[in-house]
Amino acid sequence: MLTYRTPDGNEPATAYVASLTGKAAVRAAALLLFLQERGYELKLPHSRALGGGLFELRDVGTGVRLFYLLQPGNTAVLLDGMTKKRDDIPAATLARLRKLQRAVRAEMKKGR
Repeated sequence: MLTYRTPDGNEPATAYVASLTGKAAVRAAALLLFLQERGYELKLPHSRALGGGLFELRDVGTGVRLFYLLQPGNTAVLLDGMTKKRDDIPAATLARLRKLQRAVRAEMKKGR
């Protein structure tokens, strides 16, 4: 599993997971392990496709959401995370995730 790093060196998904405490931290770790073990096989209720190759890892009980892409070779690239209080993803958040997704794909084309 890989984590997206911004040009200035930040890792949004790592920062989000590190900010979690208690039950949310435990559930996030379990979700990441599940993703690492299952990859493409992971489905609802743990993973939901958001379209265009973007996916959401979900823990309904804590609201933890981790956003990722699946690359060839069943490798996940974590983009970011958030704690959701409602079912939908705010438009601004989804736009930011799509921007990160494009950045990852651009880096892949460069062979990095």
